[in-house]
Amino acid sequence: MKSLSYLITLLCFLLFSCGNQETQTDPIQNEISAIENGLIPPFVVKGDSIQKMNIYERMEHYHVPGVSIAVVKDGKLHWAKGYGIANTKSGDSVTTETIFQAGSISKPLAALGALKLVQEGKMELNEDINTYLQGWKVPENQFTETEKVTLERLLTHTAGMTVHGFPGYTQTDTFPDIITVLEGKGNTPAIFVDTIPGSIWRYSGGGYTVMEKAVEDVSGQPLDVFLAENVLKPIGMNHSTFGQPLPQNYQVNFSAAYDNEGKLIDGLYHNYPEQAAAGLWTTPSDLAKYYLEIQAIRASKTDGVLSKVIVDQMLTEHKNHWGLGPALGERDGKVVFAHGGKNAGFSNDMMGYADQGDAIIVMTSADQGVRLMSEILRGISHYYKMNLRNAGEIELVDLSQEQLKQLAGSYQLDRPLNGIESYVVEVSVKGKHIFVYDPNNGDENLLSPTSETDFVDLTTGDRVKFQPSENPVGMLWGGSFQFYKED
Repeated sequence: MKSLSYLITLLCFLLFSCGNQETQTDPIQNEISAIENGLIPPFVVKGDSIQKMNIYERMEHYHVPGVSIAVVKDGKLHWAKGYGIANTKSGDSVTTETIFQAGSISKPLAALGALKLVQEGKMELNEDINTYLQGWKVPENQFTETEKVTLERLLTHTAGMTVHGFPGYTQTDTFPDIITVLEGKGNTPAIFVDTIPGSIWRYSGGGYTVMEKAVEDVSGQPLDVFLAENVLKPIGMNHSTFGQPLPQNYQVNFSAAYDNEGKLIDGLYHNYPEQAAAGLWTTPSDLAKYYLEIQAIRASKTDGVLSKVIVDQMLTEHKNHWGLGPALGERDGKVVFAHGGKNAGFSNDMMGYADQGDAIIVMTSADQGVRLMSEILRGISHYYKMNLRNAGEIELVDLSQEQLKQLAGSYQLDRPLNGIESYVVEVSVKGKHIFVYDPNNGDENLLSPTSETDFVDLTTGDRVKFQPSENPVGMLWGGSFQFYKED
């Protein structure tokens, strides 16, 4: 009986213990759950509480099949998680090891390779880049007579070079080499200097393509090989590659690309011969290692991928708050470095501190991922009090029905858009708000007034200014799209 009693007691203890283990919750899982239900819109109305949103509902709203997130906190990877579907054809889910196209986030990573050559004395930041180029050189013209294109200017987007970005090539397109791209014989114009180098800031993927050619010529290696050996592997970015087209050994766990409506892009994704500008495949967890590496070097790590002297130069501000690769900012006197990325069917963002161990990286597999990313970034930043991305506070005003109705009507864009010659939207009154319907794509916006002429969409962050004194009445959307009211 004593043995039976002991066994029953032991069984009860084990059952009780197992029950406790099942009900105990990992604190980090609690944090993740709170963030998943705590996405934050771009604006908060003064006096109102923050209206938080659910990540899965927002993914569905924006037609984003897949999302991957990594959070760096207190100098380590705090958590990472994948959401949704990586490939609707295969049914594969997004995991933390699913690789996404990084788009322009490629640039600050590729810049590390160029800076490595500077550190080794093989390139100079302020030397004429034509000194290093072989087989193709930046065409000399009246703009380069007194000022030259340099590596520093290429990395800071101040070299005066053309071509903002690249659309990529489908799987059935001929994949061009780098010289073909530079000469404008691919699907983008030729890359050249059209303003005095150093005179202005202007974002240029073309400039980074020139940098790519220079790094290849100086190193004697293809860019993807050089960066794998000198940047990615030393940092520990083992799920990343600049290989284009995507190498076979990386095709096991990749995300497909999706358009604005969440439809799969033909061929699953585009290819980018412009590797330095747009060619990186990676994960948020690997990009977290990039942040941890730079943060550690700033804290005097001596065996980093670059020296502290070079990293300090990288994070020194040039025109338009740009460093040697990343965009720069400041939060409470602390340096922030960041970069976004947009390829066909991929939208990504990353930002973090240089001198404290916090960063957020979000990658999405859709053209509509931009606004979703911002909501996620704000939610994470708010939860951890990182002060990296915050909602703006606005104050609304009450307008009379008469004031609102004067703005209602059909408005035509002053230029064709998306192949539509006569691009018209409908503006109506809905309660104390203006309602805008775009029949061209089904978009709907509810605009709240902040003055008699200024309105904001509290969900998307779009700002709209009506121009009632214009003849015809005008509507400026987002500071870029000018509409005029039809009779």
